[in-house]
Amino acid sequence: VQLQASGGGLVEAGGSLRLSCAASGRTFSRLAMGWFRQAPGKEREFVAGITWSGGSTAYADSVEGRFTISRDNAKNTVYLEMNSLNPEDTAVYYCAARGSRWISRISGEYDYWGQGTQVTVSS
Repeated sequence: VQLQASGGGLVEAGGSLRLSCAASGRTFSRLAMGWFRQAPGKEREFVAGITWSGGSTAYADSVEGRFTISRDNAKNTVYLEMNSLNPEDTAVYYCAARGSRWISRISGEYDYWGQGTQVTVSS
């Protein structure tokens, strides 16, 4: 599985962005997907996850209520809608896939990673 993330950019505080992650391969619909982020000098952290069917999602406390993860299995794509962005959301955002149908908050449990897309929120 190859993952290609896009949609990052520069946005003012309070603004919104929508990230996309396109996956290759016919197994996408069997995989749980996640978004992680890494800010300079910090460890990579879980942001959001979604099960293989999209029936269940999970979020980090810091983004709960502001971010929404979704997927379109017909398009082999997972999305991260980010609203009410603040400077603390500035990071490189990575999409990831794991060989399981269920969400994990642990980066080491994901098998495939995209290249990352930069999100910068100005104050």
